[in-house]
Amino acid sequence: MFQKKSLIVFIGALSLAISGFAVDTRNKAVAGANLLEQTSQAFTMIADKAMPATVFIKVQIPSAQQEYLNPFDMFGDDIFKRFFGQQFGQIPQAPQQQQQQTAGGSGFLTSPDGYIVTNNHVIKDASEITVILNDGREFAATVKGTDPSTDLAVLKIDAKDLPYLNFGDSDSLKIGEWVVAIGNPFGLEGTLTLGIVSGKGRQNLGIASREDFIQTDAAINPGNSGGPLLNLQGEVVGVNTAIITRSTGYMGIGLAIPSKMTQNVIDQIVDNGTVKRAYLGIILQPVDKDLCDALGLEKQDGILVSEVVKDSPAAKGGLQQGDIILQYNEKPVKNVNKFRNEIGMMNPGMDIKLRILRNNKPQNLNLVLGVQTEGEVVSGEFLQKIGLDIENLTPEIASKLGYADASGVVITKVKPGSPAAMTGLRPNYLITGVAVDWNNQKAVRNTSEFEEALKEASNKKHIILIVRQQNFQRYYTIRIN
Repeated sequence: MFQKKSLIVFIGALSLAISGFAVDTRNKAVAGANLLEQTSQAFTMIADKAMPATVFIKVQIPSAQQEYLNPFDMFGDDIFKRFFGQQFGQIPQAPQQQQQQTAGGSGFLTSPDGYIVTNNHVIKDASEITVILNDGREFAATVKGTDPSTDLAVLKIDAKDLPYLNFGDSDSLKIGEWVVAIGNPFGLEGTLTLGIVSGKGRQNLGIASREDFIQTDAAINPGNSGGPLLNLQGEVVGVNTAIITRSTGYMGIGLAIPSKMTQNVIDQIVDNGTVKRAYLGIILQPVDKDLCDALGLEKQDGILVSEVVKDSPAAKGGLQQGDIILQYNEKPVKNVNKFRNEIGMMNPGMDIKLRILRNNKPQNLNLVLGVQTEGEVVSGEFLQKIGLDIENLTPEIASKLGYADASGVVITKVKPGSPAAMTGLRPNYLITGVAVDWNNQKAVRNTSEFEEALKEASNKKHIILIVRQQNFQRYYTIRIN
């Protein structure tokens, strides 16, 4: 009898447990569904807010209907004409008929009176720009200003009371945080994709001369360029710019210009029509382990000043070749490009405080920032255009590469597929001179002299570099598109 009662009690308890488990499971399922619904509503709210302010940009680009190529013009006809005369290789040229090619991209409104942010590469060389709003209205757009160094541009349309987006703080973004990309991939207007912040501070990608990209796995495809990258508050934290891919489509790595950099550029263009950057006048390089050991440094900190431009703000402030910059305005300095970008976003005329290491002894310097000239900007963009990164030939590098008795600038990186790569230039080659023309060949001893020589040759169809590889020296002709 006792066993029967115990069995009944056990079965009752088991039934209650199963019933409780089922209720708990149902409650968890309901809670999970509610959480997913709330998350979905958050993304829907972003779409409702951001899509009306995201625009499609249609551009018309002139192009020659047919190109007649001179087969003798492949290797630099200026050199061949030197030996074969001015008529060498000339063939009759058929007149070229101009036609228009249509391309497109994305952008977003930043004010109710029609200011639009997009990428410079979206509207570059356009003869006509049309902005199509999310509601279907079309407006002719004018270019208020561009900044090729960051690949940003500002357009203006004649309209009022437009929906617009506000900027958020890209510095506060954390890796793993949700972000949303909106744009017009492959011409599909008003497309929203979702992802996370995969990384920050991506540099040295050869996309722009000033890089500090946010990396995201939110799908970004051709046509998304110039569209907004948004946080969960619907604020713009980046401008979608590029993808890293082995095909032409999405492979999980998208790049966006951070809002901090974007706002600085956009504000200057809107207020002044141009971008002015602060300037120190120094050439920098990282302090790697070998350099740290060679200099007898206690720690691998800071960045090395490899050259100080004569009469520059750095020279006037007492900065010297060989100094190691440890801090600026009490912030630690570890990365050359990040330091360069942050100085460039400051206002010319500002005072900055540097903490440096000189002869293994720390000291402080106070400097006044100058203004970067247009020539300095153009030379940097020109190097990017032909696909070269260079640095001064230091004694350590000269010894390592076997250039102990030479002077010049070392090629540190050649962008694959670039004009420099196609002509045969490779890392570790030494540029010793630039041939502006056959009777004007300029020796190059440092990056400043190299940039000065490039300025003289920048309006020509070809750049002729005098390059040394080990014990051999030859001329390399780079054709400029």
